[in-house]
Amino acid sequence: MIDLISKEIQNYVINHSSDEPDLLKKLTHETFQKVLQPQMLSGHYQGRILSILSKIIRPKKILEIGTYTGYSALCLAEGLHEKGEIHTIDKNKELFKIQKYYFSKSPYSGKIHQYSGDAIEIIPKIDGLFDLVFIDADKPNYVKYFHLIIEKLRKGGVIISDNVLWSGKVMNRIEESDLSTKTLKEYNLLLKNDPRVESVMLPIRDGLTVSFKK
Repeated sequence: MIDLISKEIQNYVINHSSDEPDLLKKLTHETFQKVLQPQMLSGHYQGRILSILSKIIRPKKILEIGTYTGYSALCLAEGLHEKGEIHTIDKNKELFKIQKYYFSKSPYSGKIHQYSGDAIEIIPKIDGLFDLVFIDADKPNYVKYFHLIIEKLRKGGVIISDNVLWSGKVMNRIEESDLSTKTLKEYNLLLKNDPRVESVMLPIRDGLTVSFKK
């Protein structure tokens, strides 16, 4: 992951943003202790961004593609409508237990629905329209995910897409075998040009695009 701003500015930004909830601090610590690739965690700053976007939207139904250890799901759940729910999907079944534990310790335990398996198979089985979708899963399927969820996103709904800068690789010459980068470049152009959405790419961590369905 590239550093788009200096460490000093990063620290200043974090120190002048809302504090990370204690439960999420514990989840961060356990993720770094026990789970491979802990850098995949959304983390304090991005987590607060996800939380405040969700609070602005006040979604009744959230879809998250890529749960990892559950950090981002808990951040998104902070903005749920009082009758809202979040559906979160991850293909790594080994992470289900840690997700479930931290979900159960949160105020949103009854509102979070976990799924283990292939999101492409699971998403069509979830009834209703989504107000907010967070995509942070296997990069070669990003375009497929977009086409799968766009008609299940209500008018005025929002898609948040993570890792759209992909450590800056999207700006460089791509090896033919690098499917992740190729797909992300295609995905970024899709979000820019698809007439159904308005998008803005934010240089936050590894790149975050926010798309609004017209």
